[in-house]
Amino acid sequence: MTVAIRLFHDTYVDSVVQLRGMRAMRDVDGVDWANATMATPANVETLRGEGVDPAQLADAGANDFVLVVRAATDSIAAQALAAGESAAASTGSAPSEVGRRDAPSSLRDAVLAQPRSNVAVVSVPGDYAALAAHEALSENLSVLLFSDNVPLEKEVALKDHALSRGLLMMGPGAGTALLGGIGLGFANVVTPGPVGVVAAAGTGAQEVMTLLDRWGVGVSHVIGVGGRDLSSEVGGRMARSAILALREDPATKVILLVSKPPAPEVAATVLGAAGDTPLVAALIGLDPEFRAPPGVVLADTLESGVTATLTALRVTAPDTAGTAGPSLEEARARLTPGRRLIRGLFSGGTLCYESLVILGRTIGEVRSNTPITPGWGLPAPAGSHLCLDLGEEEYTRGRPHPMIDAAARLELVREHAADAQVAVILLDVVLGHGADPDPAKTLAPAARAAMTDGGPQVVAYVLGTEQDPQGYRAQCDSLVQAGCIVTETAARASLVAAAIATGDPSLARIRL
Repeated sequence: MTVAIRLFHDTYVDSVVQLRGMRAMRDVDGVDWANATMATPANVETLRGEGVDPAQLADAGANDFVLVVRAATDSIAAQALAAGESAAASTGSAPSEVGRRDAPSSLRDAVLAQPRSNVAVVSVPGDYAALAAHEALSENLSVLLFSDNVPLEKEVALKDHALSRGLLMMGPGAGTALLGGIGLGFANVVTPGPVGVVAAAGTGAQEVMTLLDRWGVGVSHVIGVGGRDLSSEVGGRMARSAILALREDPATKVILLVSKPPAPEVAATVLGAAGDTPLVAALIGLDPEFRAPPGVVLADTLESGVTATLTALRVTAPDTAGTAGPSLEEARARLTPGRRLIRGLFSGGTLCYESLVILGRTIGEVRSNTPITPGWGLPAPAGSHLCLDLGEEEYTRGRPHPMIDAAARLELVREHAADAQVAVILLDVVLGHGADPDPAKTLAPAARAAMTDGGPQVVAYVLGTEQDPQGYRAQCDSLVQAGCIVTETAARASLVAAAIATGDPSLARIRL
């Protein structure tokens, strides 16, 4: 085998473009393995583990883009590298041309070239993210800070800076927003409507916006604030500001807040900011003793948050307990004896969190790499239920996020399907801009293989709309044809999984 690299100095390439380059190289016949990534110290260490000679990366730095391929021959490796560079350049100049193209050399130059801009999207390594965001705010641009690994004190400073200028500081780690009908980050295509969403949860925002679209209501704006905004340290600075902004928006009739439960001292300030505008707070895993300000409707799952929002608009919600594909009875009947465990393999962190809440209430202890109950982390004892957030760093270091590359879950699907105790494999399939262009094409065959010879039932939830590039109905149909059970909401997928694993069909129809 030949290992070859192509290094592009001082060239930042985002994760979507990296994935495009990696796929192009892996599609070349004779390629055993390939990667396209930034040459950060952690990624370089991963590449060395794949057999890359350290000498080949001796002059690589965190600001350099690298293509790496392991192939049968030198000529195949060269062909793959050329394919990777071409794919990475498919929406712009080739990496080798960066620095020679006619483009703004600074944020200030970009603003001068496009003076009507009012939002900047910042996606740079965490060490530089706060500085870049401050520069954008200083240019009177609201910011979607896609980058994570920003220290807490810097997040507070950024949000105070934004507030002082009357701007939005969305993030850090804000993956989704929809402003004035324009999607930013991992956004879905939704119909305009009367609901404004404020979200401290990326796939939580996507779940509620797509349900609102599919259930005939639509969305005015989605403002992502970052997962730490409602903590006691950040104090809900941006959530409150976003609610105040939506309160003044004539297109917004109801506000839907999506988050894990806020710090108690933050809750009253944030939830009380809506004034006379109806506010539904979907606080996943909410303590039943929590008390909201008058006029605020509380929900403790994403599904119930959306149904409460529809009630506020006097719109009837659909029956969410319906499924497509095999019935629960058919699924149970074909399982080999002894299968009773659930394995949740999630690309969306919020969807994993919600599943942990729901399964914890219905079947008890569920282990996770992101546990919500102390003592329920990993490693898990034999015979444990398990939900994994595969977007966490231990799964994405040196490889693409499973939301943008469905193939990232295939090895785990095969591993858990081979476990004779596993009754259900639970999958979320996230659509929209930035997501895998056809996740069902990859996941459906793997699901079919997992379910052969009495193997575990695959229960899937497709998060998306018919207007998304992948097409909601086509994705659902592919999974159903493979034998999957497909549910109406993410919460229902967890309940269906619990019903199959326990043999209690009433669990699938629990009212949320």
